[in-house]
Amino acid sequence: MENLFECPKQEVWLQRDMFIDNEIESADRGGHYASDHSIALFMDLRIAYCAGAWLSVIIMSISIIDSHLRETEADDNKIGTAKLLSDYYTGEDIDWLRKLRNKYVHHNLDKPIFEMNAWFNNQDQWEQDATKAVKMIIVALFQNGAGT
Repeated sequence: MENLFECPKQEVWLQRDMFIDNEIESADRGGHYASDHSIALFMDLRIAYCAGAWLSVIIMSISIIDSHLRETEADDNKIGTAKLLSDYYTGEDIDWLRKLRNKYVHHNLDKPIFEMNAWFNNQDQWEQDATKAVKMIIVALFQNGAGT
């Protein structure tokens, strides 16, 4: 495991960046439209992913998918996120991702999610979850043909 408080080695950063490029290339079937807002968020998430900021990736993922679907599918600023995702996301496991994100964002005093050293001990699982989240975002960004 790399030193968690230093930037990843250049080859690790480049591998992670290439992973995202490959996922985008696999998903791109042409004729898609993503809002400027969701793309700006995605670009920041991409840096977080390459840096290994796994919790940031997981937490931001729902915001990106939400932003994209609001503009390209629902055209609705008032629909709740859970309904928006269930009604308009065409991939799998969106409820898993939403609940995972909520678990990290909404602190439960009765059932704390982070125990001593959780940040150090959970890196491998968080990386797997963040990688799955990136794949889900890319599915969302390429699921429609609006704007063409």
